[in-house]
Amino acid sequence: MSTRSLARPDGVRDPDRDSDSGDGSGSGTGPGSRRPRLREAPPPLDAVSKKIIEQLQEDGRRPYAAIGAAVGLSEAAVRQRVQRLVRAGVVQIVAVTDPLRVGFTRQAMIGIRVGGPLDPVLQTLRDLDEVAYLVITAGSFDILAEVICEDDQHLLYLLNEHIRPIQGVRSTETFVYLELSKQTYTWGTR
Repeated sequence: MSTRSLARPDGVRDPDRDSDSGDGSGSGTGPGSRRPRLREAPPPLDAVSKKIIEQLQEDGRRPYAAIGAAVGLSEAAVRQRVQRLVRAGVVQIVAVTDPLRVGFTRQAMIGIRVGGPLDPVLQTLRDLDEVAYLVITAGSFDILAEVICEDDQHLLYLLNEHIRPIQGVRSTETFVYLELSKQTYTWGTR
């Protein structure tokens, strides 16, 4: 019997996330097993956490003291909340670059049609450094993968050597970006 215990970010075991397949496969389909979750739901956000997120969306480098003044908390309380939000995967604080200005002249969205299970294809795509954005979709494509490449030759190599040969990939369609018209991260919270 295989048992795997998963801990929450605060170190407490979460029995709802523990898996015990009963058949040693780890698949979660044996006797007494639970159906595996696709994604853990983030913790509910209170009004103050939402305001903190909105402050960070406007300026990810805004000092905790300034955020605290805007939301009515101390600098230390804001720091703790931000750390919890990052650990829970609710936010990422990163430097967003313009790929053209840092040596990547080719961006594209690749629509991928899959025959069979999506998970093995998704895992292989996740492991590719060029893939910046990866989503499961409804419609004519099963997966959309945004890629950032050095040039057209790099994109061609990525498609022919790494994406099309993935077992389960039936077809791809590539949408090459000609110009970035809008990119924003300030949509707020609900």
